[in-house]
Amino acid sequence: MRAVRYERYGGPEVLAVADGLPTPPVGAADVRVEVAAAAVGGGEAPIRAGRLRRVLRQRFPAGTGVDFVGTVVQTGPAVTRAGVGDAVWGVMPHGTFGALAESVVVPQERVAAAPRSVPAHEAAALPSSGTTALHALTRRVRLERGQRLLVRGAAGGVGVVAVQLGASLGAHVTALAGADHLSWLGGLGAAEAFDHRTTDLGGLGRFDVVLDLVGTRLSELRGLLVRGGALVPLALDPARPVRSALWTAAAGLDRRTRIAAFSNDPSPRELEELAELVDRGAVAPVVAAVLEMDDVVRAHRMLERGGVRGKIVLTP
Repeated sequence: MRAVRYERYGGPEVLAVADGLPTPPVGAADVRVEVAAAAVGGGEAPIRAGRLRRVLRQRFPAGTGVDFVGTVVQTGPAVTRAGVGDAVWGVMPHGTFGALAESVVVPQERVAAAPRSVPAHEAAALPSSGTTALHALTRRVRLERGQRLLVRGAAGGVGVVAVQLGASLGAHVTALAGADHLSWLGGLGAAEAFDHRTTDLGGLGRFDVVLDLVGTRLSELRGLLVRGGALVPLALDPARPVRSALWTAAAGLDRRTRIAAFSNDPSPRELEELAELVDRGAVAPVVAAVLEMDDVVRAHRMLERGGVRGKIVLTP
């Protein structure tokens, strides 16, 4: 089997496609999926670089990639949720990586029927980022029609889904992103979009929900909330990850506003619900580029340069 691996922390050049790897065994409740496409997550670059090693230590050799789309080619005897030949999408078990591979073996709860309306190389942009936005806006907080939602980091993988989902729920969506993305975000459903480099946060008004995908300036963002509003911090400051995590924990003790942090671990129902949203046109995948798995170094360099819209997708 071929899969992306790295043996040490470092720049994109530490990534390589390893050949001849053993194929993981299929347990009683597992499925083996032949991967058609897998996404490169924006949060994986700081993990690979070792900037988060104090909160997320890797065991080497390490894999990378969380989202995948493909076809079930083998099932364990206790599997009831999928059959051989099914087109599925899914995520790796919580806290693990390795979707950038020719095949993956995961528990059956990690997969659901893939959306029928988009091809695999587009669908691969959505499982983890889409369920993160879905869980944030419909479970951790219950975003309601007419409420004001601020999405900071709106052009990234989670942000583009949050903008679309927020608009579909009837919220007034304000997007913060790079200047090149602003008019495009309006087309996704943002009522207004501002350049994060030049915009004074204090001048944006007050919000019922702030979804942060950057990890910095969290105190300022919390100050934008109406009383009883919710800040959903979904990124750690890569320069100060421990300090960032401690701030989130301490801020949650103040009951005037809510800190609705979480680490995404989607249920099968959330994967199914996301597929339904895609098939009815409420959420569309945003793919910055489709590359071959051998181009993984190039993909991570693109991530580190910034400005990527949505997700980069790799095919085996």
